[in-house]
Amino acid sequence: MDFLVFIKQVPDTDEVKVDEESGTIIREGVPSILNPFDEYALNLALRLKEGMEDEVNITAMSMGPPQAKDALKKCLAIGADRGILLSDKVFGGADTWATSFTLFKGVEKMGGADLYFSGQEATDGNTAQVGPELASHLNLSSMTYVEDVLDINPKEGYLTAKKETDEGFIKLKSELPVVLSCMTPPDFEPKIPGVKEIMKAKNKPLDTWNHDDLGGTEEEYGLEGSESQVISTYPPPSKGPGEKFEGPAEEGAEKIFALLKDEGVCDD
Repeated sequence: MDFLVFIKQVPDTDEVKVDEESGTIIREGVPSILNPFDEYALNLALRLKEGMEDEVNITAMSMGPPQAKDALKKCLAIGADRGILLSDKVFGGADTWATSFTLFKGVEKMGGADLYFSGQEATDGNTAQVGPELASHLNLSSMTYVEDVLDINPKEGYLTAKKETDEGFIKLKSELPVVLSCMTPPDFEPKIPGVKEIMKAKNKPLDTWNHDDLGGTEEEYGLEGSESQVISTYPPPSKGPGEKFEGPAEEGAEKIFALLKDEGVCDD
């Protein structure tokens, strides 16, 4: 079987800065990390691989600038078998639709997969749109807010997943292939590759494909192929210092209630 995990390199959220004039995120000189939701999706794919009888190959694919190779190298060290970077200036300025289209063209070039994984969302956008849009391009079912895969049966062609909802968790069954958008469970502990895994990853294939490799017109990609545009980006307002109450619990509760009353949060 072939598993394909879509990943993204994102700015370290504690280090994000915004250009006050343009309203865009300043990425130069800002540390980047593997999107945490995508990292869990990769770990889930690896865990499924370990429990399967048939041979499973895992490919990590990303669209981004050349430095996004660093995130793919981490995926290879964690356990992916192959990395593919879709990188070209033509892809720049893409919204989620154009991004999903570019990834779709990458899937076409590699010949498809038996199961697709992505993070539920990226921490630099929080749109949660790319996974379902990919499913639309691929004409496949989409399962969102997936926390775990409970059962996978390649011979009969289905899997059962645990999905988070507003009311709790439900079990969903889907035919294969399917696109899973994965939520990170509270108890998730990322796999930290050792020196041996990092050295081994250097011998794994890591390809870079551009627009010419994927085909199609330039107007289908990047800013021209986008259905929406970001007008401005700005950081949330900084929070003021908190107020600490000391003393007996009852006295502290009274002070908190009085403060909430003064702020108009609650009535008498």
